[in-house]
Amino acid sequence: MTSYVDSGLAAIAVGLVALVLLIGYRPSLTDARGGKVLAFLSFFILPILVTWVGTSEHLQHSKSTGFCMSCHVMEPYGQSLRIDDPAHIPAVHYQNQLISRDETCYTCHTSYTMFGGVKSKLTGMKHVYIYYLGTVSDPIELYEPYQNRECLHCHDGSRSFEEQELHIDVRAELASNETSCLECHGDIHDVHLLAEKPMWSGPEPGGAP
Repeated sequence: MTSYVDSGLAAIAVGLVALVLLIGYRPSLTDARGGKVLAFLSFFILPILVTWVGTSEHLQHSKSTGFCMSCHVMEPYGQSLRIDDPAHIPAVHYQNQLISRDETCYTCHTSYTMFGGVKSKLTGMKHVYIYYLGTVSDPIELYEPYQNRECLHCHDGSRSFEEQELHIDVRAELASNETSCLECHGDIHDVHLLAEKPMWSGPEPGGAP
């Protein structure tokens, strides 16, 4: 992420210097071929480059756990990742680093399809719209039922999953979503029970250890 920021700042600096040189001090430079090239780069290429760098940086940042936790309505969901209970699925994944702590929310709430990343970004824009211009539901609910596909993306083929007799028995039903993973693994975020749950003393989601 830092490299994106540094590149963007460098491009902006070069563009500003070029513009000051062309407009403020030496407008006659555009009479020469080299000056025309410099003007073209300053007025057209550099703005496109800066836009691309900025967009790339922000898209990458939007995957981070810290970005998700920056919305105060998500804070309880971040706290639920520290519930000290082996039956609590998100907490077990977060605490044991079965998923990236830096991209915890994005890892489990992205549709693992051809355009899953694009869909998750568009859904994120909908989140922003509702947060600022709509009404946030209480409790927060998914827009559509959670798909087994997002679980099987990581678990399918793993030894711990394949050697469970129950998984073998319902494998076809899991693949088709006829049986939901949540029917057996239903302890998800449980934010309404936070005050009653013991908490792990590890790092805060989206924050420093």
